[in-house]
Amino acid sequence: MFESLLIANRGEIACRIIRSARRLGLRTIAVYSDADATARHVREADVAIRIGPAEATRSYLDAEVIVQAAIASGAKAVHPGYGFLSESTQLVRRCTEHGIAWVGPRAEVIERMGSKIESKRIAARAGVPCVPGYHGDSQEPRLLLVEARAIGVPLLIKASAGGGGKGMRRVDDLADFAAQLDLAKREAQRAFGDDRVLIEKLIERPRHLEVQLAGDTHGGLVHLFERECSIQRNYQKVIEEAPAPRLPAAVRERLFTAALKLGREIGYDSLGTVEFVLAEGADTPYFLEMNTRLQVEHPVTEMITGLDLVEWQIRIAAGEALPLAQDEIASGGWAIEARVNCEDPSRGHQPEFGTVGRYVEPALPGLRVDSGIAAGSVISPHYDSMVAKLIGHGPTRAQAVDRLRDGLAAFEAAGIGTNQSLLADIVEHPLFRSGRLTTGFLGEAFPAGWQGDPAALRGARVAAALYALRERGGGGVDAQDHWQRASGYRFMAAAGRRGAMRVRVALDGEETALSIERGDSAAGPVAGTAAATGGDDYLVRTGDGAAEAVRARWTADDVLLLSPGHGPARRYLVAREGDSIVVNHVGTRWRLQVLSEVRALARAATTSGAQGDELRSEMPGAVTEIHVGAGDSVSTGQVLVVMEAMKLIFPLVAARDGVVAAVLCKPGDVVPRAQVLVQLEPAVAEATMGATT
Repeated sequence: MFESLLIANRGEIACRIIRSARRLGLRTIAVYSDADATARHVREADVAIRIGPAEATRSYLDAEVIVQAAIASGAKAVHPGYGFLSESTQLVRRCTEHGIAWVGPRAEVIERMGSKIESKRIAARAGVPCVPGYHGDSQEPRLLLVEARAIGVPLLIKASAGGGGKGMRRVDDLADFAAQLDLAKREAQRAFGDDRVLIEKLIERPRHLEVQLAGDTHGGLVHLFERECSIQRNYQKVIEEAPAPRLPAAVRERLFTAALKLGREIGYDSLGTVEFVLAEGADTPYFLEMNTRLQVEHPVTEMITGLDLVEWQIRIAAGEALPLAQDEIASGGWAIEARVNCEDPSRGHQPEFGTVGRYVEPALPGLRVDSGIAAGSVISPHYDSMVAKLIGHGPTRAQAVDRLRDGLAAFEAAGIGTNQSLLADIVEHPLFRSGRLTTGFLGEAFPAGWQGDPAALRGARVAAALYALRERGGGGVDAQDHWQRASGYRFMAAAGRRGAMRVRVALDGEETALSIERGDSAAGPVAGTAAATGGDDYLVRTGDGAAEAVRARWTADDVLLLSPGHGPARRYLVAREGDSIVVNHVGTRWRLQVLSEVRALARAATTSGAQGDELRSEMPGAVTEIHVGAGDSVSTGQVLVVMEAMKLIFPLVAARDGVVAAVLCKPGDVVPRAQVLVQLEPAVAEATMGATT
């Protein structure tokens, strides 16, 4: 066993590897970019080495920088985690040149399985069923069209070198084939530097199944059972579980047999995953691809087997034989994993970032949390959006679902937005509970697209208003009657009547009028709420005349429990951030401004007529390019600024012709949604111009 291990990764997986390595007595070495200087994985490792600026291409994706860090730190082995350089043959060979052990398979295995075309040929040679299609070398468009006609629609054009949905195009009409082929090739070239494609029959309503393999350098090879990964968005997994539900025993055995055949054909000598698609109602799984690395979803296999897969990887890389034979590996219970991503699922999964405030990893029975963040962690736009994984485990699938549901409800990361509410709705959905899963699950479960609970947003507005009231009154959980001290927000009716705070709460430029009237706590709790909750009673009225009684109790300076007259109590995390009040509830984040009516009227007067005069960021992100300067003339639709966030690139264009008055950003700036980036000179109506000349 080597004595030290460099982890060539970041975030959740780096923290995960550190735990196993430390338990084995290894000295752990982290690497970090400038964006990660204070990250959790840096703090948890024994040694940390800077490898470059925030851009991944100049740090985590630079094989030479990783090798030099390993040499400088005296690392005896390198573990790549997943993503980044985990399937980089260049890094494997450079490590080998310097006598540094590689925690993964041989370079030639990575190379052969990294090509979808080559891997399909190997699978076919091993007798593993493959999706019907064309996997040949020729990329001549006319030949590809001939092959497409033979396959029939619907079909998929797929980049040979990549994954994650890049370079992948569905074709339902052969008249559209040439255009889609061109798009797929261009995407593949940009993403992977390789425009080769293959063509396959599209399996509609498929299940996505995979088998965990483990091999050693002594010829040992075993499977560690299967996983179900069918719930996906844009070919990215969202929920994974083991074992696969509603899978006939005969199909399960075919999966194991096919995966082992492929592993033996290539002499597999590490941890890896063989992926399959299974048409709904069919009994023949088709080989999809092999991932020659640790998978994001490996914890569900660990939970049902009781094994540490990272430890297995390390021991195999150190030259040890597999610790168990096939008949010694047992599976028990059920495990389900949910990926917590910094994104807003109600806005097309736009990226979210910020600084983590209050942070809670719930300690609940049957719940595991693998995370790369802590209080104070900064979520930047430079890397993948996943920050944590919650895994529910229990003797039965129903118990595993319940434990995951409870974990999602209790997990807290204030200050950032996540997909937590979507995950909670998935695990509660009857379709998920039934175990009838396909890759079309999200479209079937949420046919109009997922949207958050409107009641949660109404509560967030009230929470922000009450937080502003506490600030005016001196703050603190034990502050006395803020209501009577917040005179700037209070308008009194006739003498002896109750006071009402009248404000406007703004979200993304849209304002909602609220009137919050203090109730009488002495008269008892709000109808329908538990007296044991304590707190203050209020009557909340909105601009449309709707009214709702609520009870509010501050359990900490930044935690508000709101109990409506009807429905469940909701827990809100509330904090001031500049001129905004940031409110979180089950992962959803709202950035709100609370304005007195006078201030709201003044702001409306200053912003009226500004339509089209301001270019604002459409989502949080980093400014990467600025194409204009003050005084430049611009035309409608012209790209003014380009932004990037969590692997997404999006241009921002002028809404009208005009002249740039000011550029309020610079390359490298990280900005929130709706921030003004460019101002144009105000448009002047022709009629007005004529009247003044």
